[in-house]
Amino acid sequence: MEKKCYAAIDIGSNAARLLIKREEEDENLVSRKLAKVLLLRVPLRLGFDVFALGKLSDDRILKIRRLMKAYRQLMKIYGVTDYRACATSAMRDAKNGQAVINKIHKDTGINIEIIDGQEEARMIYNNHVECLEDRTGNFLYVDVGGGSTELNLLVNGELVQSLSYNIGTVRTLSGAVKPEAWDTLRSDLQRLTAGFRGINIIGSGGNINKLYRMAKDKDKDAQRLPVTSLQTLCEQLKPLTPAQRMKQFGLKEDRADVIVPAAEIFLAIAKIVQAEYVHVPVIGLADGIIDALYLRDQEKRRT
Repeated sequence: MEKKCYAAIDIGSNAARLLIKREEEDENLVSRKLAKVLLLRVPLRLGFDVFALGKLSDDRILKIRRLMKAYRQLMKIYGVTDYRACATSAMRDAKNGQAVINKIHKDTGINIEIIDGQEEARMIYNNHVECLEDRTGNFLYVDVGGGSTELNLLVNGELVQSLSYNIGTVRTLSGAVKPEAWDTLRSDLQRLTAGFRGINIIGSGGNINKLYRMAKDKDKDAQRLPVTSLQTLCEQLKPLTPAQRMKQFGLKEDRADVIVPAAEIFLAIAKIVQAEYVHVPVIGLADGIIDALYLRDQEKRRT
């Protein structure tokens, strides 16, 4: 049976990612699994246009069109058999977002879907319950992006509700987060988590992955970052300029400015639900996209 190769394109408010995974047989040749063959991240920073101007600038449009042409060629080179391309918060808010997507489709043949926050939250969670195989209890799955934050409440491993809020790192730096967004998030979490004890966070996104790697006090075996350790690291980073963060912590330019608002968002949510730690598996929207494609094909094979 032919081994399939899958791709996911995730166009976020800060960066656009191309993830490619290929089917591989396990050592006993009994079943198949997915192995990563390519992950490419390009900091387009669409949100800095959209959250300030309400639309994508001509320069930013040119860059995303060029990048999608490159992604199309890479998918051909790697023999991708199926893909899905999704755009999230910045493209949702851009007045010219659909026009840009139409032009990209004409140029490259890539069909980009603008997904809403609820679907984004579900896709991020999708098929990552395996992270909880050895854990019973209550978790809040939190993905902090450039334009929005997606939450999934899990009770004893079961998904209770998926939520999305226009609170993100680039949106914060642009001064475009409305106070009522935080009010809604707080009230929703207080209502949904009432009666549940011992809620901890599963963190997703490039910033929490980086914060985990930077933190000195952490449980490497369990991939857990104590909230107290995250607070200490945030206090170290916050007084520094992005340039100083780059120099002292070896951060890239497009990470140095957004990492503090990301830490603050995680800390604010941890405070609301009284979480003690953040579990940090390296997963994100692109993984969820490919998992969904793979599961769909598995079901077709069984039928």
